[in-house]
Amino acid sequence: MPPRRAITGRSQEPRQRFAEELRSLRAKKGDSLRQLGDAVGWDWSLFGKMENGQTIGSPEVSQALDIYYGTPDLLLTLWELAAGDPTQFKERYRRYMALEAEAVSMWHYGVSTVHGLLQTASYARDLLSAGGIKGEQLTRQVEARIGRRALLDGDDAPRFRTILSETVLRTPLKNPEEWRQQLEYLLDMGERPNIMVQIVRHQVGLHALSNTDAMFLRLPDGRTAAWVETGYSGELVEETAAAERLQLSYDLVRDLAMSPVESRKFIRQMWEEASCEPST
Repeated sequence: MPPRRAITGRSQEPRQRFAEELRSLRAKKGDSLRQLGDAVGWDWSLFGKMENGQTIGSPEVSQALDIYYGTPDLLLTLWELAAGDPTQFKERYRRYMALEAEAVSMWHYGVSTVHGLLQTASYARDLLSAGGIKGEQLTRQVEARIGRRALLDGDDAPRFRTILSETVLRTPLKNPEEWRQQLEYLLDMGERPNIMVQIVRHQVGLHALSNTDAMFLRLPDGRTAAWVETGYSGELVEETAAAERLQLSYDLVRDLAMSPVESRKFIRQMWEEASCEPST
């Protein structure tokens, strides 16, 4: 029997086919990249890179696009084929979670969102929903995320520093009251002796971590491991020299951040501004 021929005219190479499908769906919708970014909630430049084949993005992005285009699981399936090994990211993250549970101190930098350990349930739900998660799966993931906050409780809790870009505080939830609750939670957690919250203002300009979320874990044996994440990929860094280079970038960003006292005043200012806005 002769081999089956492709009749669609589309590429049979997974990454190329994924990019072609993205371009085709957007063309049918009639959206510009900026319009797509506004509608789905991700930076429009990411979609340009995905359509050009520079990156395949994350499964969360593909899920969100499937919802927007009305193509249930099509893009997610193509993403899995393009990724080659869809379990790779999950395995790396499971390894990170195991190291996190052992950490004696943790240092975080956040580009656009509050770290999961400092999120309220409403914030976590809105963030996960924006990634296309819904129904029972959404409920389970919110509960799991809130459950992780116990890591910062107790007498033996690790020291935790989070440095947040001003963007985090300029990106509110749709519900003003829920947003105020999130800001209050940041203030409350910042009062704990083992937690430090700092803000990097826009006015400092570009810096070494301008587009990269990072978490550094100081382990009991003195080693430092890092989890580095952009909008479309995540990487666990355990090699000493590489982790130290990343930590130097973090130290430079810390030098640009406001002090914990100044940061607290800024968060309070954001809370007051949110409180003055009329509820809808």
